Amino acid sequence: MGHRTVRGMNTLLPLGRFFFAIPMMVFGIQYLVYAHFVLGLPPVPPTIPGRPFWAYFTGAVLIVIGVSIVTKLKARLYATLLAIMFFLCAIFLHVPVLAAHPHNGSEWAGASEVLAICGGALVLAGTMPVEWPYTQEWGSVLNNLTKLGQYLFALSLVIFGTEHFIYAHFVAALIPSWIPWHLFWAYFTGVAFLAAAASIFTRMQVDLAATLLGIMFLLWVLLLHIPRVATHPRNGTEWTSAFVALAMCGAAFVLAGTSIKRKLIVSEVAL
Repeated sequence: MGHRTVRGMNTLLPLGRFFFAIPMMVFGIQYLVYAHFVLGLPPVPPTIPGRPFWAYFTGAVLIVIGVSIVTKLKARLYATLLAIMFFLCAIFLHVPVLAAHPHNGSEWAGASEVLAICGGALVLAGTMPVEWPYTQEWGSVLNNLTKLGQYLFALSLVIFGTEHFIYAHFVAALIPSWIPWHLFWAYFTGVAFLAAAASIFTRMQVDLAATLLGIMFLLWVLLLHIPRVATHPRNGTEWTSAFVALAMCGAAFVLAGTSIKRKLIVSEVAL
């Protein structure tokens, strides 16, 4: 891939940041509207005392984080906090349920989405400007967090891919009727998830794999989720699913842009 082509493709990073931030603001608005726990999103369990207050608080935090990521104002700090929120969501909401019901496919899917957003937030944090005194030790911590984010994101893809094989007929039923070969696309998507995960884990062709993954998620938003939202505009779950897919698209583009940026730095040093 030529130096000029690589530089041109690096528009994926700001695009991914935008696609990732907008869903966080939408999730925040959902909390403010519903004032209760929203399935799969950061931890406001239905049993917590003063649930409406914590729902409003979480909603406000998510909106602030989304605005911060878009404007790059203290975005590294807020993206890291976002990753912590979603990590706590995975640990305290999903892990106990999975331990009690390890064959619950929908719970695995929800946990994987939370894990993917957590990983995407960590990768995104590594791309944001440093706004506090920078030390070599802190730089090492940030690099490790970015790598951890990549691996968490890849792990979620492994789970997604595996589920596409286990529940292929269910996935096929979600594909719009006007698209042919439903079962083929269910299996194909599973293979795509596993291939992208392998690329990230081995650090081979990450930019290409993550770009194609982001395009796939974006097509899901356009072809699958937007029509479902248009058909059921009052269904909060459909809105959540649509913006989770957009956040996944954004995380994939951020990962691709990070890899492309790394290639640019290496090529400029070589020159």
